[in-house]
Amino acid sequence: MKRLIALLPLLVLGALVGISAFLLLRGGEREQFVAGMVGRRIPDYALERLGGGGRVASDESLGEAHLINVFASWCAPCRAEHPVLMALEAEGVTIVGVAYKDDPAATEQFLRELGDPFSAVGLDPDGRLGLEFGITGAPETFVVGADGVVRAVHRGPLTPEIVEHEIRPALRAS
Repeated sequence: MKRLIALLPLLVLGALVGISAFLLLRGGEREQFVAGMVGRRIPDYALERLGGGGRVASDESLGEAHLINVFASWCAPCRAEHPVLMALEAEGVTIVGVAYKDDPAATEQFLRELGDPFSAVGLDPDGRLGLEFGITGAPETFVVGADGVVRAVHRGPLTPEIVEHEIRPALRAS
């Protein structure tokens, strides 16, 4: 009986670790939340504009289909997807950038080095807008219709294949 009592804290700890691992690794609710953004209006936002000069607001791009791309200078996958964003911008796609948990000077350097595909860049230094959008990290891209409704969400870096199969069809449907 004394051995059972001595092992009880260890058994409770093991149970807590097991339950925590199960809850963290299942991921279904998180993916449903992000997928749940499809068909919903984007959250209203007004972010400080990179470089100053007013705010980047959710209502600025209403009336045209566009992308919202959440990125950061410290994000290696963001660097990898950047040529794809540059190609989309060259085709005339409007892309609003959200600098997620990034230092403005680092964001400016990132865009000077790689090019700036964004019509505007809003600063989200504490990640609050990211929370409202339900992002899990950078990069994430939202296709937003002219009516402000999310048509598609892609988590992770964009590739030409993803643009062709997910992004362009969602933009055309807007």
